[in-house]
Amino acid sequence: MTPVRVILVGLGARARIWRRVIGARPDCAIVGLVDTRPDVVAAAVAETPGAVGGETLAEVTARVAADAVILSTPPGGRGAQIAAACAARLAILAEKPLADSVEAAEAHVAAAERAGVALTVGLNFRYLAVTRALKALLAADRMGRAEFAHFTYERWRDGHQPHLNKYPLTMDQPMLWEQSIHHFDLMRFVYDAEPVAVSARTFNPSWSMYRGDANVSALITFSGGLEVTYQGTWAGNWQPMTFNWRTETRRGVVIQADMFGALGYAHRDDAVLTPVTLPPNEPWVDDAAALLDDFVAHVRDGAALACPGADHVRSLRMVAACIESSMTGRAVDPRSPGLQRTSPS
Repeated sequence: MTPVRVILVGLGARARIWRRVIGARPDCAIVGLVDTRPDVVAAAVAETPGAVGGETLAEVTARVAADAVILSTPPGGRGAQIAAACAARLAILAEKPLADSVEAAEAHVAAAERAGVALTVGLNFRYLAVTRALKALLAADRMGRAEFAHFTYERWRDGHQPHLNKYPLTMDQPMLWEQSIHHFDLMRFVYDAEPVAVSARTFNPSWSMYRGDANVSALITFSGGLEVTYQGTWAGNWQPMTFNWRTETRRGVVIQADMFGALGYAHRDDAVLTPVTLPPNEPWVDDAAALLDDFVAHVRDGAALACPGADHVRSLRMVAACIESSMTGRAVDPRSPGLQRTSPS
């Protein structure tokens, strides 16, 4: 079988996962490596036999034939990368978020559609075993219809750690654009519902290392009447991370108590939660591999994309709605054509 030829753009923290995952499968091969740092490109090329390196995607596509590109780059300023991928007719897998504004994301989606190339966004949390099990449990109606929930994510994220990307430190809304986008997408995916109203407040505590707001509080109303209370922070002032997603249903509760597992359910009069057995998994790696499975299946056989760009824009609109609600003090409909669309600096 001829391998799917991939160009990897951006050789930062996330690219290490992609190089490992792609290297583990015989039906894929990295043929190009792109980064604005020549020394980083040279080191990566030395470790990737047969790959071509360069500082821009356009430069590399002029030198090597490929089938697909993975954009492991910051969300801002991807216009030239999207344009180069479209010109070379490469299927695109972009790390989330697709862009740092709704307007830019919609422009990227439109450019890909005009060029006739696939554009998918790497929402890897959809591929976690716990996510799939949670969605299946709620869809099976064992617990009855979900009517309200709370989602709490509290973390001290040291953005200066060497293995983390540094650009979030200077974003206006780092929590929303880089972390909450995952959580909002999970809500849409698991509940199979779309948001119709968002009331939110974003802010930054005095000890935050982030220039922009590291805290988000929101009340999100979904189609069908489901209400979700959301609290997310990268400036929680205690080292252990807290993750708790509790969904209240007609017959009881479903609780995910860890980002990568700890799923259980209980009916109203049960004394304890019944745990849901999950397969073993390596966080960040196994979910990236499953995401790549879907992307490769599309490139090779035309299989449906799990998260096309247009779908991802709906989650980005939740982010933009939070920002506008925080600025205006009003509830915002993420579907509104007049939604705040300015890009964070």
